[in-house]
Amino acid sequence: MDFAAQVKNSVDIVKTIGEYVRLKKSGAGPRFVGLCPFHSEKTPSFSVHGGHQFFYCFGCQEKGDVFSFIMKIEGLDFAGALKLIAERNGIPIPKRTPSSSREEHARSALAEMHKIAEALFRENLSSPAGAEARAYLAKRGVDARTIERFGLGFSDPSGQQLLRRLESQGFPHDLLESSGLVRARENSSGFYDYFRGRLMFPIHSEAGETIAFGGRALRDADQPKYLNSPETPLYRKSATLYNLSRARAAIRKHDRVVLVEGYMDVIGVSSAGVEEVVASCGTALTADQVRAMRRHTDRVVVNFDPDAAGEKAAERSIELLIHGGLRVQVLSLNEDLDPDEYVKQNGVEMYRSRLDASPKFFHWLFDRARARFGSETVDQRIEAWKYVLPSIQRIPDRIERAAVAGDAADFLSIDRAMVLDQLRKAPGAPETAQKPLAREIAAPVRERLLLKSLLAGQEARAAVLPRLASPELLDGLAMRPLFEAVLAASLDGACSYQAVEGRLPESHRALLAELCLADEGIGAEEALHQALECVSELEQQAAKMQRATLKNQIKDMTRRGDHAEAMKLITQLNALERGPARAETGD
Repeated sequence: MDFAAQVKNSVDIVKTIGEYVRLKKSGAGPRFVGLCPFHSEKTPSFSVHGGHQFFYCFGCQEKGDVFSFIMKIEGLDFAGALKLIAERNGIPIPKRTPSSSREEHARSALAEMHKIAEALFRENLSSPAGAEARAYLAKRGVDARTIERFGLGFSDPSGQQLLRRLESQGFPHDLLESSGLVRARENSSGFYDYFRGRLMFPIHSEAGETIAFGGRALRDADQPKYLNSPETPLYRKSATLYNLSRARAAIRKHDRVVLVEGYMDVIGVSSAGVEEVVASCGTALTADQVRAMRRHTDRVVVNFDPDAAGEKAAERSIELLIHGGLRVQVLSLNEDLDPDEYVKQNGVEMYRSRLDASPKFFHWLFDRARARFGSETVDQRIEAWKYVLPSIQRIPDRIERAAVAGDAADFLSIDRAMVLDQLRKAPGAPETAQKPLAREIAAPVRERLLLKSLLAGQEARAAVLPRLASPELLDGLAMRPLFEAVLAASLDGACSYQAVEGRLPESHRALLAELCLADEGIGAEEALHQALECVSELEQQAAKMQRATLKNQIKDMTRRGDHAEAMKLITQLNALERGPARAETGD
């Protein structure tokens, strides 16, 4: 058994995917369902089968095994996914061989460089050179335990320390530059550290691997105030949320995520005890980041800084969140304090109570509209309605859009009928329709049960497949390609879901997934009994159809006067009727 097969057989796909997607058990079998992490949806169409160890989305048709999932969700190649899964499950990884891919070597080297950089930055923070950074953290109320938990550090001001450390480890210059940790000089040869004299915040993938850094300037002359790693083979800024790897468990426990603006807000709020907090990594919120949150909860509380920039950022983010299917609440801290400052001044219980009581987005928006335009005159109320209308129009679901518009009419004291009429005439957001599952392939009940039994038990396959291989039986099956794939996989000695699927035309793969995901789970003995019963009924059905065909051919030969051929067919018919199907009625 090769290493990949060893890892695949050792891990539970439900547990692995469950770290990224909220899965709920469906029925009595090994099937779990959740919202697809690869496209936006409100109704779960994403399924994971624990017995057959595969996932399938009936909405976007993404499918595969545990490696396929990790490759897509983490943006890794196969080697990277294999390594991540093995490390996460404590499976020793064999030494790399000369046949390992160049991409695998490069990615491993980049990951190792980030580990070295994080360790060096942490050393610097506790050294004499880190005094200024330590003073800033003390002023912000960040204690030693929090520094350790978030891996905070300090980058040396010289611009050469990390470069020399990485060079001493033998990393080539082309990899050094692609890491985003060092840069080539523009007007002369050589390289320099990308981060210099800054408080350092490690940024992690959802799996917890250090993939980038954010650096905060400690002096006003050093601009920009925050400097973030460039995009690299490890790091996609638009798909990464700061602190998500630590916050996932708390997000699921509390069924909400708190979205703040900056690293210090995350650290302050999380270390105080509200651990379900994340931030975008120095950029405006993106659709990929929204989907990352949506994998763990459908409820988000937006708590951005109370200044004008924070309000604009909140409005932009809320549009994406609503379009992504999240239920949005907005927490405004009117004391002109950012979340970190508010928690320190008022305590975590007060902050938590404000989170719990934060209004839904549209109630917050209606309040803002009324405060901005007034509500005493008709003109003021009309202006307030015009202000909220674009946000209402962006709601994807038509029914929800109408309900919110009705609430706005009541809140702003505008005639509800007029508002709903105007909304009907105005263009709304496109409905996010789910792709229908192709069902043009018939799947008779007996064939469904037989396929389920064959995939469930080796004894069932040994007893039934020789009979199933009969051309007379196989030719009459509506799901013939699926059974042929099972036969071929069994001959190769590996009748797994993946082995069967790999032998199917694309047109039949969705049907296989549907049939397997409808599996309620049966034992080997039940699978054998069910397979024998099904194949017997299918044989009887095939014989019945064959007899009917022969009778029609005999009539045709008799009409033509070809009595010799008719007698041959009568002999075949008599042989059939002496067989097991004789007991049938209805002929």
